[in-house]
Amino acid sequence: MEVNRETAHRRMPLIVSGIFLGLGLGGFVDGILLHQILQWHHMLSNVRPLKTDSNIDLNMAWDGLFHAFDWILTVIGIALLWRAGSQEDVPWSPHTFVGSILMGAGLFNFVEGLIDHQILGIHHVKPGPHQLAWDLGFLLSGVLLIVVGWIMLQNSQDSSHVEMKH
Repeated sequence: MEVNRETAHRRMPLIVSGIFLGLGLGGFVDGILLHQILQWHHMLSNVRPLKTDSNIDLNMAWDGLFHAFDWILTVIGIALLWRAGSQEDVPWSPHTFVGSILMGAGLFNFVEGLIDHQILGIHHVKPGPHQLAWDLGFLLSGVLLIVVGWIMLQNSQDSSHVEMKH
């Protein structure tokens, strides 16, 4: 269903907040899952391998800066969501909100994967014999999340929005 311009304009605060939340949450998934739990890589592990205490300390500090950046994106998303909630003309739709979060998470995966894995080469998703496949899979996951989020945004309807109490 095609969304008219006025509805698209009124949905924009919810979409922008969801994209920022998706960017931050996508970064947290990467940092928590790949850096900390699985320990596949750290921010600078391809250029400063974890073979010395100083390299471990440096990677840990850069991982912390990465998480701080994710936290800032998430706080911006929450502030924008709060602001959207104070606007009575913003249609509240789960499809719009979740779709925009998925788009933000996908943008995170694609941009971070393109810059850090491919262009700068400071780390790879899972270093080793199949690292290019893991890196391309990460990029593909970003594209897939963006497409699914975009489809959800296109399919959300103003008439099915859920009103929130202000």
